[in-house]
Amino acid sequence: MIPNDKGVLDLVCMIPWQTHLGGNQTSITEFILLGFGTGREVHIPLLLLFFVIYIATISGNILIVVLVVFDQQLHTPMYFFLGNLSCLETFYSSAILPRVLHSLLTGDRSISFTSCIAQFYFFGILVTTECFLLAAMSIDRYLAICKPLHYAAVMSNKRCAQLAAGSWMGGWLSISITTSFVSQLLFCGANEMDHFFCDFAPLLTLSCSDTRVVDLVGFILSSICAFPPFFLTLATYVCIITCILKIPSTSGRQKVFSTCSSHLLVVIIFYGTLIIVYVLPNSSTLRSLNKVFSVLYTILTPLANPLIYSLRNKEVKEAMKKGARKLYKNVSALQPDSK
Repeated sequence: MIPNDKGVLDLVCMIPWQTHLGGNQTSITEFILLGFGTGREVHIPLLLLFFVIYIATISGNILIVVLVVFDQQLHTPMYFFLGNLSCLETFYSSAILPRVLHSLLTGDRSISFTSCIAQFYFFGILVTTECFLLAAMSIDRYLAICKPLHYAAVMSNKRCAQLAAGSWMGGWLSISITTSFVSQLLFCGANEMDHFFCDFAPLLTLSCSDTRVVDLVGFILSSICAFPPFFLTLATYVCIITCILKIPSTSGRQKVFSTCSSHLLVVIIFYGTLIIVYVLPNSSTLRSLNKVFSVLYTILTPLANPLIYSLRNKEVKEAMKKGARKLYKNVSALQPDSK
């Protein structure tokens, strides 16, 4: 589940968030998230859209977790990773969307410093973990399709647990380092953040400290967490597509290629937007598009993952039908005979 770094959060809570400028003490207690503008004509459609997306995302991902846990046929390495991904996506969406919905509904765009840093911390863990987890899933698919004779021996239960735990630990470690640097910055003057959640670049923009070291640390860690998993994932999918082209059956080749191409599209959108937002130089053009890119990987990707990775699979559909029949029988058994 979500790693808990109490030390970092305790550090966040103890920060006085005060600085002295020219002998005058300036104390800032909250940020103002500008979000998607101030017009109510924009807020209502966005509120309805994001609410539907959030409910669909949570429902789809929780359904997958429940099926993977309780259906014996889904106790395989592929669905173990999919269960981890769905669990991650559930918390991922919940770290961002409820606060956005509250702001759109009430018009209250303020967020305290502690809540802001906590949101950045937990969101950072989840998004970084997803980078590593998608790479682990691509390795699993590569072995299953290209090395089927060695698959059972290589992807043992122990190896799957190690890959999943390594993904979570990698996400926790990298964002803990980043948060420890960000939490030492001083904030003074303007407190309006041109974003819909507390993110790395908007936080640094509002700081009155020298952020060059924090920028460098963020760039290095973002590059480490984004580029190697991305290139590894691309390499495995190239190998997978090469193997697919060797399948003699046209229908079988089309089925596997359709699934893998959908996976690859989601991976490219997710990694591509992350690299643009966190790794590429923060030019004025990219800065103006950051909110659009952020919507892609924070809101739309968690919605697309359960649809593309799981709910289209035959095994998942069979597990859903079996669960629905079992639920119907249990409900019918509880009802008194109508005579």
